[in-house]
Amino acid sequence: MTKPRETDLYPPIKAFLEDQGYVVKSEVGAADVVAVRAEEPPVVVELKLGFSLALFHQCVARLKVTDDVYLAVARSPGRRFAKSLKENTALARRLGLGVITVRLKDALVEVHCDPGPYAPRKSVKRQNNLLREFARRQGDPNDGGQTRAGLVTAYRQDALKLAVYLFEAGASKGADVASETGIALATRVMRDNYYGWFEKIDKGVYGLSPAGADAVNTTPRVLGTD
Repeated sequence: MTKPRETDLYPPIKAFLEDQGYVVKSEVGAADVVAVRAEEPPVVVELKLGFSLALFHQCVARLKVTDDVYLAVARSPGRRFAKSLKENTALARRLGLGVITVRLKDALVEVHCDPGPYAPRKSVKRQNNLLREFARRQGDPNDGGQTRAGLVTAYRQDALKLAVYLFEAGASKGADVASETGIALATRVMRDNYYGWFEKIDKGVYGLSPAGADAVNTTPRVLGTD
């Protein structure tokens, strides 16, 4: 079996567009494919075997010529390509580009999105969650661009406040910890013990684990007090 080439995408794309009444020619100017129908603006298609940043750059450059620009790639089987197709189609929508795939084994052409202006719907729930976390976060304890590992959230800051209190006061009832720290969900945080910092001493009474005592040493930076 011969290795696929970009030129293998052209015959199916040409036939697909001709079936819709376009006159199609390849390698016109800088464009891989140009299709014209009556007095309509031209359609430009850029061909690549797979998605790449270079392909998106090419298509964005073609938007200087026409609003109807598609990127076309060879379709592959499997979840990996399906995931890539979904993500790159979403990106193409945001850039005002169309996406076409060609299944080379049988020349099946599929249009996954057409070019056009994109206005994403905002999620009020996600926005509220973002602002809630922002408001609860003390200081600015993280470094912009860091990975999720070790990220300091408002929940982690609350857990550390509880650890500091228990470090200083010793084992205490959950209600007392909540009252003294101002963290209403103190008992739940200690009971869930997400970070392994707390130990249940008795019913409703919690103390600090060795891991919790070690965590207290990080409080200046994490609690936004440095």
